[in-house]
Amino acid sequence: PKVGCYIHGLFLEGARWDGAAGQLAESRPKELYTEMAVIWLVPVANRKPPESGSYLCPIYKTLTRAGTLSTTGHSTNYVIAVEIPTDKPEKHWIKRGTALICALDF
Repeated sequence: PKVGCYIHGLFLEGARWDGAAGQLAESRPKELYTEMAVIWLVPVANRKPPESGSYLCPIYKTLTRAGTLSTTGHSTNYVIAVEIPTDKPEKHWIKRGTALICALDF
């Protein structure tokens, strides 16, 4: 795009993307990982995150979330967090351990 960048090839753990509704949805039975839709990142200076209607979803390089950086407290596998639309409270997805993964282990 002329502004920002597209991210594709990510996998959702603990949820799935509902393309029809345009938001996060519960995982289907026996479905551990699902493909995430293309994400368009657009930089905005001094943007304030919305109060509700989105989940600040972490992105990890691999499924392993162990190892902590002493400077930030994040996993050494942590990349960035992105806002994903949802109609549920953020704590709902946190309890499920919902995250985006760059590469599955298999």
